[in-house]
Parts: sequence; structure tokens; C-alpha cells
Amino acid sequence: MNVKQVVLVVEDEALIRLSAFDIVEDAGFAAIGASNADEAIAILEARPDILLVFTDIDMPGSMDGLKLAHYIRDRWPPVKLMVASGKSVVAESELPFGARFFQKPYPHVEIADAMIRMLGPSS
Repeated sequence: MNVKQVVLVVEDEALIRLSAFDIVEDAGFAAIGASNADEAIAILEARPDILLVFTDIDMPGSMDGLKLAHYIRDRWPPVKLMVASGKSVVAESELPFGARFFQKPYPHVEIADAMIRMLGPSS
């Protein structure tokens, strides 16, 4: 049985989250979603199989996506991180170690390629 690697998509806008699901699944990975940082943390606590978190920065709730990325890096160091924003441009120095930043609207192929490079082929 071939088990797909799991990517957690954290995005408060449902249509963008669904579009990101398509990118994740087209890249050969399984996608699950959260609409804010609190949901994402609850999912990470319950799902040790999540290998990559793809988060938007601009979200309502207790923390934005950049703070969430730093929290994940501190609490779950092996989890890979991809951060995106349509409003902010984030310097690499502001990101947790090893995280990648993408400006929205991001090219789907570029996101899929980055996931494959970060996680390796899911076959």
C-alpha cells in the first residue's frame, strides 16, 4: 500500500485553500486544511504524519502565518514550512530556518515543484 505524504494547508479563504489542495494533490501528496493557526496547531498535535505546512501569513486569529511558522519550527522542528502572502513581502531572515516564501498570486507549478523538492517524490 502506497501512503501519501501529508501537507497541511493553512488558509482562511476557502477558495484559495481549495486551490492549494489541488496543487498539493497534483504534486502527489495528501492535503488537509485549517482556516487559522489555532486549527493548524490542533491538527499538528493530533496528526504526527504531517511533513509540510503551507501557510498564508494574513489570517485572523491568535497568530498570523509567520508567527505560526516560527511556532511550528520550535515545536515540530522536522516539519517543512512554506509561507505565502499577497500583502507582505517577507525577507528570508524573517522566516524560520529552512522555510520558503512565496508571493501571491503564486504560480501553481512553482509551489508543486517546491513541495516535491522539500519532501522528495511521494511514490
